[in-house]
Amino acid sequence: MQDEVSEIDAAAVAGDDDESGPLRRCIATGESLDPAVMIRFVVGPESRLVPDVAGKLPGRGIWVSAKRDALNHAVSKRLFARAAREPVVIDTDLPALVERLTERQCLDMIGLARRAGLAVAGFDKVEALLRKGPVGVMVEASDGAADGREKLLRLAQGAPVVSLFPAAALAAAMGREGIVVHAAIARGKLAKRFVDASDRLAALRGLA
Repeated sequence: MQDEVSEIDAAAVAGDDDESGPLRRCIATGESLDPAVMIRFVVGPESRLVPDVAGKLPGRGIWVSAKRDALNHAVSKRLFARAAREPVVIDTDLPALVERLTERQCLDMIGLARRAGLAVAGFDKVEALLRKGPVGVMVEASDGAADGREKLLRLAQGAPVVSLFPAAALAAAMGREGIVVHAAIARGKLAKRFVDASDRLAALRGLA
C-alpha cells in the first residue's frame, strides 16, 4: 500500500509546472483536472506557500484538487515542497485558510456583480428578473426561511442555485444592512466564475 501511495505522489508531482493546455495536474492525486475545480498555489516571499484562489499571482503554479482531504494529503506528505523543489513555509491549517479565502472570493464576486448592475437582491427583484428570462445563478441564504424559495426555484428554469452563505453575509456583499435571503446574478462570465468558485467552496466543505 505504501508503494502505491509513493507511486501516486511521484506521478502527481511530475509535470506540475506545466500550466499550458486546458488541464492541470493535482499534486495530491495525480489527476489531470479542469483548473475550475482546483486551487492554485505559488511560493511567495520568504518561501511561504500562498493560496492563489483567483489564479492570477505570478510564479509557477502548484495545483491541488479543491478538496480538504487532497489538501491534507499534500501537506502531510510534503508534496508542496517536492513540487516547488525547495522548502516551503505552510500555514498551520492550510485547508481552513483556503476555505476562508475562497468564501471571501465568492462574496467579493457578489459585490462586484452588484456594482456592475448584474445582481439583484430581495424576493420581488429576484422574481422580476427571473420572469424576464434565465439568470446566471440564484443565491439563497443558507439560514433563510423556505418561504418563497420554491416559487423562485420554479421560475429559475434550472439555473444553478448556491446556498452556502448566511443571510447577513449576503447582505454585506450586496451593500445592505440586515439580511438578504434571495439574490440572483445575471447570465454572463461573472456568474460562471461565481458558480465555479462556489463549487470549489462546496467541495472544500465536503458538500459537493
